[in-house]
Amino acid sequence: MKDIAEAFNVSVATVSRALKDSPRISEKRREEIKAYARKHHFSPNLIAESLRSNKVMKVIGVIIPQYTHYYFSSVLSGIDEEARSRGYRLMVAQSEERYEQEVDICRSFYDNKVCGIIVSQAKSTSKYTHFQELINRGLPLVFYDRICTGLNTNRVVVDDYMGAFSAVEYLIRTGCRRIAFYGSSMNLEISKNRYNGWRDALLKHNINPDGCVVRTCDNRDDAELITPEVLSGDNRPDAFFAVNDDTAIGIMYTAKRMGLKVPDEVSVCGFTNGQRALACDPMLTTVDQHGREVGKQAAKILIDKVEGISPLEKVEKRVVRTKLVIRGSSKNVE
Repeated sequence: MKDIAEAFNVSVATVSRALKDSPRISEKRREEIKAYARKHHFSPNLIAESLRSNKVMKVIGVIIPQYTHYYFSSVLSGIDEEARSRGYRLMVAQSEERYEQEVDICRSFYDNKVCGIIVSQAKSTSKYTHFQELINRGLPLVFYDRICTGLNTNRVVVDDYMGAFSAVEYLIRTGCRRIAFYGSSMNLEISKNRYNGWRDALLKHNINPDGCVVRTCDNRDDAELITPEVLSGDNRPDAFFAVNDDTAIGIMYTAKRMGLKVPDEVSVCGFTNGQRALACDPMLTTVDQHGREVGKQAAKILIDKVEGISPLEKVEKRVVRTKLVIRGSSKNVE
């Protein structure tokens, strides 16, 4: 606002009034100032304005891709726990994996004067201008799980690469050699990292990844559709590593329906460690993502930015360690 005031040789107060359409400023001057502000991508700092007016909105906007996904609900629990302990409330919305809905939620959150946003981007998101606009407006933004690699922003992730590497290496140690990979679209960083962990574990043990099955599949319905063909092939996998538990359970259900014994003939490993991993038979070997801790860390970063404990311009990047949980869907190491 000082820059705009200098450009027009007026006071900051005059600029402020013009941007708020005050009748105390002539219409011509108001339009000139607003046009200049738009041209130079100016928008008022929401947090600074709230602090000046002593009306800090202690509400955090949270965007999750799906309410029904165990991992996202566990992250939300962690965010809520940390937020409530520091006097903040949540405004939560789901993108339903749709880019357009994600954009609308961001606008709605800004209009409702949240003090910051915690988000896991939708699968279909490939443009990030809606996130950049929030950053330009001085609104703290923290990504979790699915991060936006196109922007240098605050983020909390799990060690997807090592989680996948450790899981696949364990399957190899149990005697498996033809380990299939079911993952999400490679435009998501988590899918790339889990794929690379799978691949490098195979290479470490002199197994050619090109000889193993790779499919884009990240839900149970699709797993049940494509797995019969995979298991009917000449080079049938002796193990599957899936990007999440629901996909792994779909694979296991299909294998059992086809008369294969799990884990004697086919081992299965997932990635989440939700309640469904305990409800299937046999119980699922999986990688624990510690979603609750991811949520707590994301909320800590955001609230520290809002309260000035951590500088807004300092980008925070935190990694939560995973843990392989061995259950009945994989063989024991001999």
